[in-house]
Amino acid sequence: MNIYLSIVTVAIMAALPLSAWGADSSKTPDKAQPVASAPAKVLYKPPLRGTPAGRVGGGTRGATERESFSLLVLTPDHIGYTVKEQPCLYWFISKPTTHDVEVTVIQRNGVKPLLEKVLKGPEKGGIQSVCLADQGVALAKNTQYKWFVTLVTDAEQRSKDILAGGIIAMLDPPAALPAKLKADTGAVATTNVYAEEGFWYDALETISKSIAAAPENIELRRQRAALLEQVGLAETTKFEKLQ
Repeated sequence: MNIYLSIVTVAIMAALPLSAWGADSSKTPDKAQPVASAPAKVLYKPPLRGTPAGRVGGGTRGATERESFSLLVLTPDHIGYTVKEQPCLYWFISKPTTHDVEVTVIQRNGVKPLLEKVLKGPEKGGIQSVCLADQGVALAKNTQYKWFVTLVTDAEQRSKDILAGGIIAMLDPPAALPAKLKADTGAVATTNVYAEEGFWYDALETISKSIAAAPENIELRRQRAALLEQVGLAETTKFEKLQ
């Protein structure tokens, strides 16, 4: 009887479809899915022009935390370059304020400012901007300009101003730049072309305008944060949504 049962059991097992044992003869084993690699970070390559330091930072420590501010222009610690007559200028303020903000652009050895603009204090801390095209002014080629952002904490005592500044100059684009820009599509790729060519302001403007158009795009924010960190401006990224 035992032998008979064993033979029957073996026969039943042989007759069962493979699916009864957790396998499906109609499917091939799953292949490991490739893991998408993270996009390469934008890489800024400073121009090899022996330029002097071009950034000054501002900040103050008041009697209370409420009175303390951090103010930084988003520029490298050397002269930053652009290929545009009317680039956008970006700065960072650590918290909202009711104090006026003055933006000034002046030729490095000039007397009369190219731009003097008074803005209302921002309603929230973070990255702010002004575009020269909106102000009807343009940079001259191969000319260095100093630009400043000033937080006017007391209009009666301007010695209490908080000031940050940088230097910008417009240059002719390299011969290969137009072709590179045409070949690369997308905000990150275009940003990287400008960054690798040493045009800081154009790289920052490209990625920042893309963020303004798609504020929930985390990857764009990560790329801008990486760009800012490369020139010692990691503090300015703490308001970014990087997660």
